[in-house]
Amino acid sequence: MTVTTLHRPAHRDALASLEDAFRRGDLITVFGRCSVEYDGRASSSLGAGDRLLLLKPDGSALVHTDEGRTPVNWQPPGCDHFASVRDGRLRVRSVRRSPEELLDVRFDRVHHLVAYDVTDPDDLDLRGSEADLKEHVVANPERIEPGFEPLATERETTAGPMDVFGEDASGRPVAVELKRRRVGPDAVGQLRRYVDALEREFGADTTIRGVLVAPSVTDRAASLLERDGLDFVALDPTTGRPPDDSAP
Repeated sequence: MTVTTLHRPAHRDALASLEDAFRRGDLITVFGRCSVEYDGRASSSLGAGDRLLLLKPDGSALVHTDEGRTPVNWQPPGCDHFASVRDGRLRVRSVRRSPEELLDVRFDRVHHLVAYDVTDPDDLDLRGSEADLKEHVVANPERIEPGFEPLATERETTAGPMDVFGEDASGRPVAVELKRRRVGPDAVGQLRRYVDALEREFGADTTIRGVLVAPSVTDRAASLLERDGLDFVALDPTTGRPPDDSAP
């Protein structure tokens, strides 16, 4: 497992590390002097104090003090995490879209920041990998959509190799990007680059489709998919079926 550690980083260094960790989907801990604001179903404020902020890849966020096992503030899975530097403070926000909730943590000082790559290949179980998901899609292409035909895996483009390349029932080229867990805007951007590369390759007269396959996506990713005219298919990497499908 890869671990990135910063001890008493400057705010800009902490920001760069957080943005990289968000893109990778890391598990993140930030310990430092901070204030906390929550606005949503109710409103609450915590003045300056030393606290631990835990940001999970599934979108949940928890703020802990040195007492008790329950976080003093938290956000559920499915939120989007953002970071910025404003007025000399490191600001970390956890945003829930529906219902609208905001957890806003502002650090005067960061004592310690750690990002854990919890999906390091050396530590992965052999089941439920992106390779497994690829095998499911190639063996059962109808799970992408009826009439989909996979033509190649790891097909090279100017944007790099795409996971699966195929055609839909109408013969239109389709780029398929596979992810083994919940993903955010970065995965949409990656798929968009493959679609753009295929559009340059096939020419303006050919309609290129893009399909993102993952167990789930964040609200921000869903908005970007809709904006760019890309599709999303929810599949569990272990079973190759929709996450709520219990069929054998």
